[in-house]
Amino acid sequence: MEKAFEYKIDGEKYNVEIVRKNNKNTYIKIKDDLTIYVTTNFLVSKRDVKIMLAREEEFLKKALNKVKRKQAYENDFYYLGCKYDIIIVPFNDIEMDNGKIYTPNEQALAKWLSKQTKKIFDERLQYCYSLFEENIPYPKLKIRTMKTRWGVNHKLDSSITLNSKLIRYDIKVIDYVIIHELSHFVHFDHSKDFWKTVEYYMPNYKKAIKVLKE
Repeated sequence: MEKAFEYKIDGEKYNVEIVRKNNKNTYIKIKDDLTIYVTTNFLVSKRDVKIMLAREEEFLKKALNKVKRKQAYENDFYYLGCKYDIIIVPFNDIEMDNGKIYTPNEQALAKWLSKQTKKIFDERLQYCYSLFEENIPYPKLKIRTMKTRWGVNHKLDSSITLNSKLIRYDIKVIDYVIIHELSHFVHFDHSKDFWKTVEYYMPNYKKAIKVLKE
């Protein structure tokens, strides 16, 4: 990897890293730390990369703003699709009122959130499973934080794993991910028949996908 250089967009400086490979095309990716990551051929000069960045500036603006929005969203506290301000108070219990969560400390809030996540995911799994007309197993529920997936179907041990971050989203979004994973017990692929099954149990599933991609 070459030494990073700075590139300015709308007056703001961003680091650009160039990785050279034997590929024909050039690929541009924005990292979570807002670094512009360029993968290109050995024959492409740094000047060529700068020209390419200037040509793709509108794309870069949109991609950078998307990462910034994602960072802002993740730094805020969301619960079931609603944003809450966290207020530290000298109480033992956690209370929610008018867009605020009152908690004695962040550790207590994390413990409360973990319990609520398990409770709500269990309830939604029961509900979504009850919708299915096919003879599928009632899966064991696993919950963990995942970077790139919202849910995983483990057909061999009849279990599903849900991303703990789903608790930040509306119930309909949580239901979509559960229905998606349960549908894999019917069709263990992403074929047309699989998506027909998902749509049968959640006609507006594309809205949930859109929310998860934002």
